[in-house]
Amino acid sequence: MPHIEIDGRELDVAAGTTILEAARQLGIYIPVFCYHPKLSIAANCRMCLVDVEKQWKPLPACATPCADGMKIQTRSAKAKAAQQGVLEFLLINHPLDCPVCDQGGECPLQDITMGYANPHSFYQEEKRVVADKDIGPLIATEMTRCIQCTRCVRFGQEIGGIMELGVVGRGEKEAISTYVAKAVSSELSGNMIDLCPVGALTSKPFRYKARSWELKHTPSLCPHCSTGCNTDVQSLGKDVLRVLPRANESVNEEWICDKGRFAYAGLAASDRGQTPLLRVNGSLQPASWAEALEVAAAGLEHLIQKHGPQAIAALISPNSSNEELFLFQALFRALGVAHIEHRLRQTDFRADAAMPLYPALNMSLEDLERERTVHLCHAFPREQ
Repeated sequence: MPHIEIDGRELDVAAGTTILEAARQLGIYIPVFCYHPKLSIAANCRMCLVDVEKQWKPLPACATPCADGMKIQTRSAKAKAAQQGVLEFLLINHPLDCPVCDQGGECPLQDITMGYANPHSFYQEEKRVVADKDIGPLIATEMTRCIQCTRCVRFGQEIGGIMELGVVGRGEKEAISTYVAKAVSSELSGNMIDLCPVGALTSKPFRYKARSWELKHTPSLCPHCSTGCNTDVQSLGKDVLRVLPRANESVNEEWICDKGRFAYAGLAASDRGQTPLLRVNGSLQPASWAEALEVAAAGLEHLIQKHGPQAIAALISPNSSNEELFLFQALFRALGVAHIEHRLRQTDFRADAAMPLYPALNMSLEDLERERTVHLCHAFPREQ
């Protein structure tokens, strides 16, 4: 195990550990933009340059493995000058639009600029402008803000499984783009918004709705499939304005699919039924909840009296909450109805006798990842 020293503090690390990983073990902060622990190392932003003894130039901490006897300084004059110089180059073309940027308040570029930037810039030329791209209904683009960290590109390749974004051009003309103006349509595309450190990619449904510090955070679980991804529901008053993933290495790591991220918009959809409707003289008329419940109870009572409880079946969506499911079955069992079901899309129940009462995977998702062979029947895992 290499024995190293960072800012005067000694540490033994495993072989292959990078300087950045070792510094984080000691709680020493090194600024980064392109580095992300779940993605491959690109080392193209150069923000993590540190001063290594006997090296004539600063080295990128995210890509430099620790060697035995290495002595590293993250706050020396040499390291600070390198970080300031890199940050000045990154800010050369970045627009000063923090007051209107949705990333404001949770922007790594803002934070690092406050802590590491040289207050005086030597750049006198005009800033470049990059045309924004329409890449679909979910992600808003402000590509002039982009610093080409390539996090979004690597996410598509390595996590999403679809390379939808790439780097075109060289030098000052380098830019992130799609292939032949194609939309970003993968079911994990919203994670690129979280990964972007500068506000070049932001959420269209959330755009200009609120500032991050105004939102109330409520830990929750995603209800849209059986995975149980951990989520952070963010609201302002009574309105849900954003849903983001919560890190849980055993379930969703730090990602979430687009359905779980953006389905909250349906809560306030213009075509969502908000008022009960009663059929009067062949047409549906708005009614109060008291009227609707009274009519529903009377109709249910009439059906049971006419046909008997054994002729009645009750169906409820499996996406309902535990509380709703409990109250639903309690109501119908009290009425004598025994046929209660949540499997709305299943038509063949002949195997029920051999099925477990509570079907379960009986292993964690982490264990499933380590299985050598997984046999799937009639399944489309990417969509399901």
